[in-house]
Amino acid sequence: MRRKIVLYELNEVPWRVLDQFAAWRPTSHLARLLPVMRRFGTFAEDRSDLSPWITWPTLHRGVTDERHGILSFGQDLAPVNREYPPIWELLARAGVSVGVCGSLHTYPLPPEIERYRFFIPDVFAAGAECFPEEISTFQAFNLEMTRNSARNVSRRIPWSRALRFLAAAPGLGFKPRTAIDVAGQLVSERGRPWQRVRRRTYQTVLEFDMFMHQLETTRPDFSTFFTNHVASSMHRYWAATFPKDYEEFEYTGEWVDTYRGEIAWTMEKADELFGRLVRFAERNPEYQIWVTTSMGQAATEAKPVATELYIGDVRRFMIALGFAPEDWSERPAMLPEYAFRLAPHRFAAFRDTIAALRIAGKPIRYTEAGHDFVTISLRHKNLTGVDTVQVGERVMSFEALGFSNTPIEDLSGPSANHIPQGCLVIYDPQDRALKAGRAEISTCELAPTLLERFGAQRPDYMRKPVALG
Repeated sequence: MRRKIVLYELNEVPWRVLDQFAAWRPTSHLARLLPVMRRFGTFAEDRSDLSPWITWPTLHRGVTDERHGILSFGQDLAPVNREYPPIWELLARAGVSVGVCGSLHTYPLPPEIERYRFFIPDVFAAGAECFPEEISTFQAFNLEMTRNSARNVSRRIPWSRALRFLAAAPGLGFKPRTAIDVAGQLVSERGRPWQRVRRRTYQTVLEFDMFMHQLETTRPDFSTFFTNHVASSMHRYWAATFPKDYEEFEYTGEWVDTYRGEIAWTMEKADELFGRLVRFAERNPEYQIWVTTSMGQAATEAKPVATELYIGDVRRFMIALGFAPEDWSERPAMLPEYAFRLAPHRFAAFRDTIAALRIAGKPIRYTEAGHDFVTISLRHKNLTGVDTVQVGERVMSFEALGFSNTPIEDLSGPSANHIPQGCLVIYDPQDRALKAGRAEISTCELAPTLLERFGAQRPDYMRKPVALG
């Protein structure tokens, strides 16, 4: 029997959280099945600041950031796709049936999309195009919800897109139980407004229904599903869950009591999705479920964030710095980062202008990728008595530059951040024997190993596959 694989991309979840969740919820699917799953520690070898938009392409392409050069969302991927194609493209070329849902750097759609069973780009896509086309109705709703809730979760619901999505929902595979769950979430927010932070997770729940519908109806040999909902919760609420990890702790007891259960709650949702995949594999034992994370997280600092600086009006920002609309275009990015593609003849001027900016005496971080793409990073928190920017010899107000010093509703700071160590666990319904140990592998070794599993040719630049049992 030819084995098939679902790659469940549970972004950034370390063994610390998996083990702790198993202890918290001993009857969960993960807790019950971990002893019979093959278990590995993974290690990200990337040299740049660890970020998911860097570590996932390393895992997908089998080379580190020093070779693939992907440092931000919105880059032109055509050159790297030619030189170091992602695993799904290599498999599709080899005649393996493939489905993709939400994996990072999957926009725009591949040129020969008919080779795929389904293809749903990530939530940082610049457009809502999906394959099959009818999924685009959900994607348009999903993208707008993501944009509106980048830092504080928006109270607003884009009703026009939501109604179009609801009309199409039954045909896309959305389950009545999901609708009931979502409705229960909206009701709970009335009595506990802070629980609005859980809306981010429900975007994952909705998308998973659609993914399962495609998986069950098209049965690809290889498929991916990506979720960031646990990673988002860990960044914000690690300090509430693991307060003893910090020598200095500045959060109140009330804040800890409010958010101490959020990582466990998001893991419960991840476990529910894993359980559905397990049931699918048990009905279709040719499938294996591979859960992997690309890297992990660990504690950083426990300091409340009352405000954070953002560019609220990007157009005003660019005009104030002297750049006309035809000089630039914005690309999706994860706040507080902003990505721009510049007209080649204006790139040097933009880079030099950004290098001259000072906020509270500190420069703005920026990263170049190629000769026309730059990402700037605002990491200015808890600014007090500061409302101007030094632009070379000029001093400009936040308002004139389109900046917004935004209050952070949940006071959450990055109390956990990225570490190289992550996880890989493999569930095989045909092998329920108890297993011991956690060997360590590089994330660069997963792509060649997957190619070997499907009998596809391994490019010369990839390492040799590893034995995963």
